[in-house]
Amino acid sequence: MAAAARVLFCGERFPLDVEKEFVVGREGDLELDDNPYLHRRFLAIREHQSTWWLTNTGSTLAATVADRAGLMQAWLAPGGSLPLVFPRSVVIFTAGPTTYEIEIEIDEPAFAPTDTFQQITGTTTMGRISLSASQRLLVLALAEPILRAGALSVAALPTSGAAAERLGWPLTTFNRKLDHVCQKLASSGVKGLHGAVDKLAMNRRARLVEYSLAARIVTADDLDLLETAHPLPSRTVNDAAVGSDG
Repeated sequence: MAAAARVLFCGERFPLDVEKEFVVGREGDLELDDNPYLHRRFLAIREHQSTWWLTNTGSTLAATVADRAGLMQAWLAPGGSLPLVFPRSVVIFTAGPTTYEIEIEIDEPAFAPTDTFQQITGTTTMGRISLSASQRLLVLALAEPILRAGALSVAALPTSGAAAERLGWPLTTFNRKLDHVCQKLASSGVKGLHGAVDKLAMNRRARLVEYSLAARIVTADDLDLLETAHPLPSRTVNDAAVGSDG
């Protein structure tokens, strides 16, 4: 029998039952909200041969799954399944303009990762991937709402125009730097940064945020860097995220 496990979301704890599949979506055991972009049944957690498994039962959305230390990161496409083997697995996904983060906690897991990563002043290094200072600020501007909201949360994904304004950059500069960051990550093997032409702008921003949070390329501790370079105006972060896609 699998070890005891639970799902954590926005301060609530949902124990998992080895006899029952746990469903996440607009409907199910964890009903997120009425977001029309979110599948009714998106993720399912079940026990099989003494191991907990996470399955993407949706048809269009993907999820990013990582250990809490950010040393393992996987892209769970529709129809895909992953064994949950770490003490805490973070699941991040975006439906429309909204990004969600949940956590799955397992007692007596199969693996216990070491919570270490390399960071160099002015450049963030994660495995083979390094970001310049300006690229890191770009990622922070996109991830800022969910970083400020805290882990296990829901937050609006900024439009390109809102993120560019947050940084004080022209939109053309922001888009050029976004192209470079996405290409760098894609060349390093990060999946999901390219899609259909009509969905590319939203999809790549969402995937970039998901990967950066999961791999801990940026954390809430890094928000001081963004605030130092570009102090937050008096309006709220969520206000800055409202608007049409840029």
